[in-house]
Amino acid sequence: MATRRTRGSAEPRRRPPALAVRLAASWLTNALVLALVAALLDRVHVSSTGALLAAAAVFGVLNTLLKPLLRFVTLPLALVTLGFAWFFVSLLMLIVTRTLVGGFQIHGFWTLVAATLLIWAVNLVLDFTPGPWQLTGRRRRLAGRRTVRS
Repeated sequence: MATRRTRGSAEPRRRPPALAVRLAASWLTNALVLALVAALLDRVHVSSTGALLAAAAVFGVLNTLLKPLLRFVTLPLALVTLGFAWFFVSLLMLIVTRTLVGGFQIHGFWTLVAATLLIWAVNLVLDFTPGPWQLTGRRRRLAGRRTVRS
């Protein structure tokens, strides 16, 4: 593993895992989160492991590509609602995933709300847990700040 010393730091800096490893970790994390949601909520059904993996892939792609765009577009509304509007953007990601993946079903609006809250809670825990999911975007910046302050 290659290490590099940063200016003013006695700690070696680790090279992040390859893109394929990060994508696999993200896909697996999404699959585990969606499996947890299906296990905890009676009205969420997954027909097979293949459907779960497909839902995880679709959900991951939507969260990577579409969600940032929707968050940008809804920024004024999010400011007025103190961020509450972004809850509905996350809810929409689940609706689109449910629509695109045949074996992944979520029945009812309140089940969608509960599933969105569960996914949000798991992601909140992951934000503060070290792992390969922290090596992209905001989580990487947060991890870098914690390392610099320590």
